[in-house]
Amino acid sequence: MQTLPLDGVVVADFSRVLAGPYATMLLADLGATVIKVERPGTGDDTRSWGPPWTEHSSSYFESVNRGKRSIALDLDDPQDRATALDLVRRADVLVQNFKPGALARHGLDHAAAREINPRLIYTSISGFGSAGGADLPGYDFVVQALGGLMSITGEADGPPMKVGVALVDVLTGKDAALGIMAALRHRELTGEGQHVEVNLLSSLLASLVNQMSGLLTTGVAPQRMGNRHPSIAPYETLRCEDAFLAVAVGNDGQFRKLCGALGLVGLPDDPRFATNAQRVAHRDELARQLENVLGARTAADWQERLQGLGIACGQVNDLSRAVHYAESLGLRPMVDPGGGAAMQVRMPIDFSAHGSADPTPPPLLGEHGKEVLAWLEDPAEPLPPIVSK
Repeated sequence: MQTLPLDGVVVADFSRVLAGPYATMLLADLGATVIKVERPGTGDDTRSWGPPWTEHSSSYFESVNRGKRSIALDLDDPQDRATALDLVRRADVLVQNFKPGALARHGLDHAAAREINPRLIYTSISGFGSAGGADLPGYDFVVQALGGLMSITGEADGPPMKVGVALVDVLTGKDAALGIMAALRHRELTGEGQHVEVNLLSSLLASLVNQMSGLLTTGVAPQRMGNRHPSIAPYETLRCEDAFLAVAVGNDGQFRKLCGALGLVGLPDDPRFATNAQRVAHRDELARQLENVLGARTAADWQERLQGLGIACGQVNDLSRAVHYAESLGLRPMVDPGGGAAMQVRMPIDFSAHGSADPTPPPLLGEHGKEVLAWLEDPAEPLPPIVSK
C-alpha cells in the first residue's frame, strides 16, 4: 500500500463554496483525511448551485469535494457544537472561511481552538482580510473588479470583463494549501501550531506578476489589451480561415522562423518589425500582415504546420477539445471518483515516489456522521476507508 505525503493528517473542513473546499480537496488528493462539516438540511451552499445537476448534487459542489467525509452539525446546538470541538481536538488542520470573527460565538475561533489544541494549523480564508475589510463579503466576481483583474481583461474598446472561471477563489485555495503544508513542516520542526491566513484580494494582487510590476515600475496602470501582451509581439490571437490561432513569439529568432513559415521572408528585415520593441510599437500593422496569410488556411492546419517548426501556437479550443488535446499528448487530465459520480479533473501534480489518493466520490450530506462520531468517541478506533456509493 503506497504512502502518501499527507497520510495521517486529519483536516477539519468548516469551509464552503469554492476557495476552502478546493484547498481541502487538494489535501485529500495528497492523502489527508478530510472531514467536511456542513449545515444540517442544506449543507454546503454549492450543493444547490445548478444546473448542471448530478445524481446526488450539483456538478459545482462535486468539482471540489471528492475524497472527503461529510458530517452534518448545527453549531447552534450544544451537542453538535461539542462534537465540533471534539473534532478540533483531534484535527491537525482546521480550514474555515466564515466572515472574520463569526466563529467566536461558537468557541471555534483561532484563540479558542488553540487553547484546546496547541498543535492545530488553523487556516482562515476571507475575502479582504481580518482588518478593515473584515465585514466585506468575499465573492470572486467582486474581488476581480476591486482587485483590478477586470481592468486588464477584455478588449481595449470594450467593457471590463471577468475571467471565465472563479479564478481568484482557485488561486486563493492553492495559496491556502501551500500555507498549510508550510505550517505542517514548521510544526514538524518545532511542535507548534499556528494561524495561517489568506484572503482573496491579496491572492489576486500577488498573481498579477508582470502587470503589477509594470505599474510599480512606471506608475502607469496597465489597460485592457484583449489577447495581446503588453511587452511582446506577436503574442495574441490571430484570425485564420475558420477560427482564431494563439501565436506566441518570444524573440527575434522565433519571429524570423514564423515569417519564413508564412512566406513573409522580408518582414523580419522591415525596420518596423526587426526588433520586439518595434513590433510592439507597430503591432496593428504586424497583425494585419500576418492575418493576410493565416486567413488562407484553417487554424488546425496552421497549428500542425507551425508546431512542427517549434513555433508556440494553438487554436482556441472549447473545454471538450482541450481535454482531448491533453489526452492526445499522453497527459491524464481526468480521474474517475467511482460510485457513479461524474468524471473529474485530476490533481495536476505527479510525484516519482508516490501517487495521489485513490479518488472517492463527493460525499452525500452527513453521509459519514456515524463513523466520524464513533471515531471521536474512541481514539483507538480508526476511520474506515471511504466506500464508494
